[in-house]
Amino acid sequence: MKTVILINLGGPRNKDEIEKFLLDLFTDPLVFDLPIPEFFRIRLARFIAKKRAPKVAANYAAMGFGGGSPLFDETMKQANALEKVLITKTNQEWKVIVSMACGFPHMSEIPKETWTSKDTIVLPLFPHYSRSTTMSIAKLIEKFSGQCPTNQKIGSCGNSCGYSSVGKICPMDRKNFVAPFHTDPKFIESSVELILDYLNGRLLKKDFLHLDNTKEIPDWKNIPVLFSAHGIPIRLINKGDIYRNEIESNLKNITAELRKKGYQGEVFLSFQSRVGPAKWTEPNTIIKLKELGKTGIKRIAIFPISFVSDHLETLEEIGEELKHVANDSGIQEYYRIPAHGIYPKFINALSELVLKNY
Repeated sequence: MKTVILINLGGPRNKDEIEKFLLDLFTDPLVFDLPIPEFFRIRLARFIAKKRAPKVAANYAAMGFGGGSPLFDETMKQANALEKVLITKTNQEWKVIVSMACGFPHMSEIPKETWTSKDTIVLPLFPHYSRSTTMSIAKLIEKFSGQCPTNQKIGSCGNSCGYSSVGKICPMDRKNFVAPFHTDPKFIESSVELILDYLNGRLLKKDFLHLDNTKEIPDWKNIPVLFSAHGIPIRLINKGDIYRNEIESNLKNITAELRKKGYQGEVFLSFQSRVGPAKWTEPNTIIKLKELGKTGIKRIAIFPISFVSDHLETLEEIGEELKHVANDSGIQEYYRIPAHGIYPKFINALSELVLKNY
C-alpha cells in the first residue's frame, strides 16, 4: 500500500491542546528565530507560549468550534478526498494520513520506517517555501527518520539550511517529498477557478466553513481583490528566505490567468498575522485596508493566497477582525474568499503532485 503523509502546521483540536500547540510552535528554532543564546530562546519561548495561551483561547472560542481550531478536521477532509481520487486514478490502494508539525497528531508519532519507505510520499500543505514551514518540516523529518527529505532538483530548497554534507542528509535522487507547489499549473488553475466560482456565487455552503457569499457579486469583474499572505519576520528574508518572492510570483501567475478569464479589477498584496515588535513583511493587511479605504474603495474581496485550509487566520482574522477594519475605513462591501479546502480542482492538483513525486 502506498502512503501519503499530509502535513499541516497544526492547531489545537480543543482548548486543552492550546498551550501544547503554542509550545511546539515557539520552541521550533526555525519558527521562533531570534539572535539570542539557545538556552534563553527556549525559556523565552515557553514563557510566551504560556502567557499567550489565554488570549489565543479566546480567539479560538470565538470561532465556534468547541474552543479549538477546525484545521485538523479540515485537513482530514482533504486527506479523505485525496485518498479517493488517488485510488480512482490508479486503481491501487492508497492511504492518506494527517500529521502536524505542532500539536496533535504530531509528526513524531509516525514510525521511522514509514518516513523512509519508498512507498511513502510526504506532502506538506505549503504552496510557498519558507524557513519557518518547509525547512522546519524537513528538519523535523530528518530528526525522526535520519535523513532530510527535500529534493533540490524539484524544489526550492537550494540547500538554504546551509548543511555542508548535502549528499548525506539531502539525497538528490529522492522524489518522495513534494516541494512547494505554487508554480504548478493545476494549483494555479485551482486558485483562479476558486476565486471566480466565489465571485460568481457558485460555491456551496456545505463545502466551506463560514462561507459568506452564494450569489453572483454584481460587476464581479471589477471588484478589487486583496491577496493576503501570512507574514514572516524580515530577519528570515535577510537569511535568504525566498517566501516573499514566491508569493509575488504566485500572485503574478494567478492575476495573469484571471485576466484571461475576464477579470479586470485591481489586485493588491499584503501580509497578515504579525506577532511581536520585530519588522515583518509589508504592507501589513490592516494598514493596507485602511489605505484602500482612504482612496475611496468601497468594496473588496480578500483571498488567502498562502493558506490552503480554513482556520484561525482565515475565519477569525480575515473573516471578522479585518472585516471590522475595512468597514471602519469606509469599505462597505467586504467578501472573504475561502481557502482551497476540498475544492475539487485543488484535490486534483494535489493528486497529480503526489503521482509526479512517486
